[in-house]
Amino acid sequence: MQTTTKTTWTTRLQHKWGLENTLQVIAVLMTFTLAGTSVVWLRKGLFWLLGYDANTPFWLKAITYLLFIFPTYQTLLLLYGGLLGQFSFFWEKEKKMWLWLKSKLNRR
Repeated sequence: MQTTTKTTWTTRLQHKWGLENTLQVIAVLMTFTLAGTSVVWLRKGLFWLLGYDANTPFWLKAITYLLFIFPTYQTLLLLYGGLLGQFSFFWEKEKKMWLWLKSKLNRR
């Protein structure tokens, strides 16, 4: 009889992200949750301050998002990650993301 061991989703994330334990996985997921929720709240406030409404062109909202909200999200990941003891994890991800972005922009 063959026994199969089922790997949990937290274990798969732990190995994929190179984390030491399930608690770190939970801290990383909490960081994503906090940063995502915060940026949605900040976006609503920023768009309200700028007077954006349903009639505001999408391209203007997209540019505003890329210039202000995207960098804010990256900063919040580092901030919340640091508060939850995962700064080095997010710092490494940030560096990889910026290097990737730089390589894409330099291609042109």
